Amino acid sequence: MSVRVEHLWKTFRIPHEKRTTIFENLAELVRPNRYETFFALKDINFEVNDGEFIGIIGDNGSGKSTMLKIIANIIRPTKGRVKVDGKMTPFLELGVGFHPDLTARENIIVYGTIMGISRKEIRERIDDVIEFAGLEKFQDTKLKNLSSGMQVRLAFSTAIQTDPDVLLVDEVLAVGDMEFQQKCFDVFKRYRNEGVTVLFVSHGMDAVRRFCDRTLLLSRGEQVGFDDTGAILETYINRQC
Repeated sequence: MSVRVEHLWKTFRIPHEKRTTIFENLAELVRPNRYETFFALKDINFEVNDGEFIGIIGDNGSGKSTMLKIIANIIRPTKGRVKVDGKMTPFLELGVGFHPDLTARENIIVYGTIMGISRKEIRERIDDVIEFAGLEKFQDTKLKNLSSGMQVRLAFSTAIQTDPDVLLVDEVLAVGDMEFQQKCFDVFKRYRNEGVTVLFVSHGMDAVRRFCDRTLLLSRGEQVGFDDTGAILETYINRQC
């Protein structure tokens, strides 16, 4: 078993009034702000076997990204627990650690080190990363002069140099042209052949149908179903009608 999620809850406290100035914050001492509890996740339960590709789908605000961040230990759950076996690599907040005044090549070294790759190893792979990202003409351009899409492609191309047992992916296929998306598909095929466990959030139903063995459907933080991908996609489509 690669991933086990048990009775997972996540709530956020949302203030009724937004206070930004020092005077407004001081006023809270005598007139406390009122908060509303927002349930981002409600009692989520599922288990993922070694080497499975798991799709996670649902409308915006359903809790998909929140759940992946909890699994990745980026945020803590309110209740419940998550167990992950093996080395985990999250492709979630891609590009965190990038420096805007460094070039694309320089940022590959920085980001690769953050992702746990040795400097020697990432230096040997720089040209491969640049080629995969399709940034040959921009490799010596400062990051701040690249588009947001180019930056995410650069981050993804660097992150796939890791050797994970469990991979968490959030909407990476939404970035880039058809050629880059096909490269991503080829990476997923390689991970499948290598027995890597993948949890894959996507709004692209074709990609989910193509790669995912089983799929989790969320709606407003609740678990609608976790089953064979074909059955879950049918449920999702019927709920849209």
